[in-house]
Amino acid sequence: MATIVRRPSVAVNVGGVMVGGDHPIAVQSMTNTDTADSAGTANQVMALARAGSELVRVTVNTEDAAKAVPHIVDALHKFGLPVPIVGDFHYNGHILLRKYPECARALAKYRINPGNVNIGKKHDDNFRTMVEAAVEFSKPVRIGVNWGSLDQSLLTRMMDENAKSPRPLAARDVTINAIVASGLLSAQAAESYGLRRDQIIISAKVSNVQDLVDVYRKLASQCDYALHLGLTEAGMGAKGVVATTAALSILLQEGIGDTIRASLTPPPAGDRTEEVIVSQQVLQSLGLRSFTPQVTACPGCGRTTSTFFQELAERIQTYLREQMPLWKSDRPGVEELKVAVMGCVVNGPGESKHANIGISLPGTFEEPVAPVYVDGKLFRTLRGDGIVEEFTTILNDYVERKYGVAEAEKVGA
Repeated sequence: MATIVRRPSVAVNVGGVMVGGDHPIAVQSMTNTDTADSAGTANQVMALARAGSELVRVTVNTEDAAKAVPHIVDALHKFGLPVPIVGDFHYNGHILLRKYPECARALAKYRINPGNVNIGKKHDDNFRTMVEAAVEFSKPVRIGVNWGSLDQSLLTRMMDENAKSPRPLAARDVTINAIVASGLLSAQAAESYGLRRDQIIISAKVSNVQDLVDVYRKLASQCDYALHLGLTEAGMGAKGVVATTAALSILLQEGIGDTIRASLTPPPAGDRTEEVIVSQQVLQSLGLRSFTPQVTACPGCGRTTSTFFQELAERIQTYLREQMPLWKSDRPGVEELKVAVMGCVVNGPGESKHANIGISLPGTFEEPVAPVYVDGKLFRTLRGDGIVEEFTTILNDYVERKYGVAEAEKVGA
């Protein structure tokens, strides 16, 4: 595993999932269903949980949504997937949490956006009401600052103060300072209303990579609250994945961050679980956590005119991810497995030797054989039309032999 030194932070218990301290960096996601549709929302939460999301946030913006939350949580327990549910509140959270105590009790955490409650105004009754509900029901709170809904009174005040300074900062820097200040001031206010430090998580989201890095570096240097990382409104496709990976990787490499989310925009009717897979892959690529066996595959070149190795790499990667829910309980350590699927003899044997299991498929004008390496040594050479099936069998046998729990151990457990 990596030698990254994590920033010290206070651990927070979110419905049984520990966030911060020396606990593993948690992966979370958010539904895009109408929460009032309890069945549809529960189904999406379960899909996200099966993909590996350890916390799932749902929108709680109407009375019908608040009424649906307990039913969603009950459904998750009935199906054996009791992933903690986080309620996302804006504008009317103080009303919904008080009017629907069953909702307040069922949620594992409340997300409060300081820019969308009245904190910083002449009174902060709405913010205080939400915090008091968290105290009453012993729930943690995420103070979720977002520059798209930043507290304008705070920003205006800081801009005015900056204008009077003999050495004024650029507007961009003042905005970053205001984002940090909003999170810290709100957390301090929450503590003054009875919330403990181990019940507070802060996030400070922006949509530009360098801005996010600067915001979290400042935030991390000024507090020991647990921090949730995410590039807000990251975007679609490659742009969203690359921008999210770039931003999170810089901060995680510096030891900043206790829980993460990839806020990707899925295509219409697209798979929401992609954001979970991206978050997992960021953590696994950095060596911070392991979630699923990894497949190394070459990009292809003029030596690899056949698409066979690409198809095999895709099939093996999909197969490994599909097997993980089954292997997770009785194949401990299998998430560390490394597989190589290469397309010719240039780097194929070398990469295969570095993996637990590797196959080097024949490239253009090469002998039509596929040597398989296991733990660095030539194991078998495959030929003919059954290469995929034979390689999969070798893979399964290896997993059973190296990671399988002995029957005696199962009986004695």
